[in-house]
Amino acid sequence: MTIFLKIIQREIPADIVYEDSHCLAFRDVNPQAPVHVLLIPKKPVASLDELTEDDAELCGHLLLTVPKIATLLGLDGGYRTVVNTGPHGGQTVFHLHIHIMGGRNLAWPPG
Repeated sequence: MTIFLKIIQREIPADIVYEDSHCLAFRDVNPQAPVHVLLIPKKPVASLDELTEDDAELCGHLLLTVPKIATLLGLDGGYRTVVNTGPHGGQTVFHLHIHIMGGRNLAWPPG
């Protein structure tokens, strides 16, 4: 069981900023920007590589939820989304998640 599943099940506290029947968003405990939120599906999917055709509706829902969360967080000047996939991609928690970061000018390239 991942730490994110424990957050979904309320076994571990988190600063939740958004929740609906399909997903949950909470502030990152190690923020890389003034605003740094993680959006996770409630369905445990390890990474982008583990998605199937059956997950198409869930993926669409997650992507359509990102701008709603950005608006809630006041990210009117723009924001960055990141999905790390696999160890070489920087993924450290193997539960699909979208980083939503903003609150300052974000430089490129990121890493």
